[in-house]
Amino acid sequence: MTPVPKPSADYQVVTSDDRFRELVARLAAEPFLAFDTEFVSEHTYRSQLCLLQVAAPGVLAVVDTLTVTEIEPFWRLLAEPGRTTIVHAGREEMGFILHGIGARPADLFDVQVAAGLVDHDYPAGYSSVVRKFLGEQTSKAETRTDWRKRPLSDAQLAYAVDDVRHLERLWRTLQQKLEAAGRTAWMTAEMAAWQDDVEESFTRKRWRRVAGLNGLSRRELAIARELWHWRDAVAEQRNMPPKRVLRDDLLVELCKQKSADERRISAIRGMQRSDLRHIINGLVVAIERGLECPEEELPGGERHRAPPSQLAMLGQFLATAVAGVCRQMNLAPALVGTASDMRDLLAWKLGYGDLERTPLLAEGWRATVVGELVDDLLAGRASLRIGDIRSHDPLIVERHEPR
Repeated sequence: MTPVPKPSADYQVVTSDDRFRELVARLAAEPFLAFDTEFVSEHTYRSQLCLLQVAAPGVLAVVDTLTVTEIEPFWRLLAEPGRTTIVHAGREEMGFILHGIGARPADLFDVQVAAGLVDHDYPAGYSSVVRKFLGEQTSKAETRTDWRKRPLSDAQLAYAVDDVRHLERLWRTLQQKLEAAGRTAWMTAEMAAWQDDVEESFTRKRWRRVAGLNGLSRRELAIARELWHWRDAVAEQRNMPPKRVLRDDLLVELCKQKSADERRISAIRGMQRSDLRHIINGLVVAIERGLECPEEELPGGERHRAPPSQLAMLGQFLATAVAGVCRQMNLAPALVGTASDMRDLLAWKLGYGDLERTPLLAEGWRATVVGELVDDLLAGRASLRIGDIRSHDPLIVERHEPR
């Protein structure tokens, strides 16, 4: 029998389903709770949950999810109306909930996002956020731990529980700062959009994220789409990361070859592999589907005016200027948007690109921060000049008084 690590005085270690049910019942009485996870993602199709850390008033616990098998009641607790769930950088945590019950937390507050709305840095690590807003130090000693191995040491457990120990105080502190800055509504909107994006990434097949697709023809993109779906299905069936089934560079090379001939496939450098005979038929069928895809169903080929190449340069230039404006507002530029987002905004305002899709920087609170400024720059109501070249933000936006 695996020895149970001895807990410290202020938290409990839960290693059985009975004890876990007791913990969930205790948490059910609380209007808010904080949680974090430790997982391993390198070896399986989905991240393998290894630990669940929970904090609530009077509760501080580490749950060994390799011995506790019934986690679903906890996910359902988070989805109950009227309860706030607090996380830091909770993308994977959101994925566990979605996969577990197919629902979102009723009210999710990510302290990393909130910190970006009241400070310069995003995405900021947990230790950085705790130090910045609470003046506390956290342990970094176990960042390379393989959380699948047992038994866990006291140091590993202490590190894990530290990840939730400060979340309630961070939540309250950041709520106050958001309210003082008039950005509570910004946070609500951002969390809704953030969850939309995370849910889409976990539930929708996003084949366009394959590295190296730029420059492929529409027919080649159709092959890429079919190969991606084949690879994803095989990876899920085998419970392994998709890129272990077929690397992105090989997938793209197969698209460029545009051939379902087994001899040409096996001749590609990197395809001389021991399991080729087991996957060759799936590759052939996927490529054939891409080759036979009707012309009107091919991906890409959206009809719009191609933006001039100067927009990329202007996007980078304006993004640098806007970053300075954001920092003056105690707002993280990286949370507002990227140079590519700025380029999309310029293209949209100047009549290029996809006119039916509103760019990120033209909606919600980002439009207040960025969109109106860009309108003023395009209309001549504002201009840029170079200030102190030794400062962090040498580009200065100057507003012009109406004549």
